[in-house]
Amino acid sequence: MKRNRLVQFFFIFSSLFVSLFTACGGFLSKNSTNNYETTSNKNNEIRSMKSNESIQGTETAVLAGGCFWCLDAVYQKLEGVTAIECGYSNGTKENPTYEEVCSGITKHAEVIKITYDTSKISYQELLEVFWRIHDPTTLNRQGNDIGTQYRSGIYYQNEAQRIIAFASKEAVKSSGLWEGTIVTEIIPLNNYYTAESYHQDYFTNNPENQYCVYVVGAKVEKFKKEFKDKLKK
Repeated sequence: MKRNRLVQFFFIFSSLFVSLFTACGGFLSKNSTNNYETTSNKNNEIRSMKSNESIQGTETAVLAGGCFWCLDAVYQKLEGVTAIECGYSNGTKENPTYEEVCSGITKHAEVIKITYDTSKISYQELLEVFWRIHDPTTLNRQGNDIGTQYRSGIYYQNEAQRIIAFASKEAVKSSGLWEGTIVTEIIPLNNYYTAESYHQDYFTNNPENQYCVYVVGAKVEKFKKEFKDKLKK
């Protein structure tokens, strides 16, 4: 009987551990934010230079698909992507904080802004990756990350992106890639605000973070297996 109770206790404890360590917001610590602040100034300068949409031969795409740490980590490895920035889009408050976005009050989505070289990769190819690295059939949720900030979305910036986005969605629906109904919203980009500096390159700078190990890392490995021919050399 005692052994059975011990086994039951261990099972409950393990379940709670996994639940806690698979939620995006549960892994921000004072140390991780401070450490990042001291090492990312140079990266931020490079990102600001590269994310300028006026650079010849580059365009930007804004996508939402759960925790932005995951999308950031995946697209960093995609050939043709020159810069990525985590941010907040299509909400109701100017310059929201992470805490405000997580509360759901501001209605922003966690997004990444991708700057890419149009001579190496197309908007359509970016979306082909997008549909496979998150579940577009779960409303306001990715795994244990629940809330409107984790919704699936494509936020187009011109007519060409709008046409490609809707065509891409229809192609995925016809392919049978996902069994459920796709709930991804495809709407104009109404606003965009850069997220706090400690969110940028989070996976790279916090490889031992448990969320990065169990969630982000798994998505990166899946991407690397399914898109071997599109990885950066």
